[in-house]
Amino acid sequence: MKRIVIFASGSGTNAENLIKFFHNSDNASVIQVLSNNPHAKVLERAKKLKVSALSFNKIALSETDDVLNILRAAKPDLIILAGFLWKFPDHIINEFPNKVINVHPALLPKYGGKGMYGMHVHNAVVANNETETGITIHYVNEHYDEGAIIFQAKCIVEKTDSPEDVAAKIHELEMEHFPKVVSKLLLGHD
Repeated sequence: MKRIVIFASGSGTNAENLIKFFHNSDNASVIQVLSNNPHAKVLERAKKLKVSALSFNKIALSETDDVLNILRAAKPDLIILAGFLWKFPDHIINEFPNKVINVHPALLPKYGGKGMYGMHVHNAVVANNETETGITIHYVNEHYDEGAIIFQAKCIVEKTDSPEDVAAKIHELEMEHFPKVVSKLLLGHD
């Protein structure tokens, strides 16, 4: 059984979708959700779905081995950043090479980098009159949104779309594709 650990900072709809997708799987399961926000809704969602949920602070993540030791004990086959807003520390990436992935709400390399998350991305897409956007699932390296791309899915941006409309389209792409891509990665299928 493949083991998944999810890092999230906010409401946790992607985390919940992944937990439910793998709930009855014989191949993989989400064993833990970790958040840098002790008030994040993702922690409630995980607990309701009977998945261990813990919060931590910046010191535990970046300046000590506290979070790293939690991960060592969990022995994850994949670490998923699903709306996790802090830069992921090098010492954890190095400990789990090619096992940390992220979903980004744009077609990288466009609209990536520090500060480009959530509505910041969608506002920029609309402000720049883009005709398409999408999601990028990629490996995490030492630079924001620069790891190798695993998968992209696109959607049309209409001239009349607001940033909120774009956000809804991106959310649909995440709900549809993220669990399937994770499953293929874990099971080694193309």
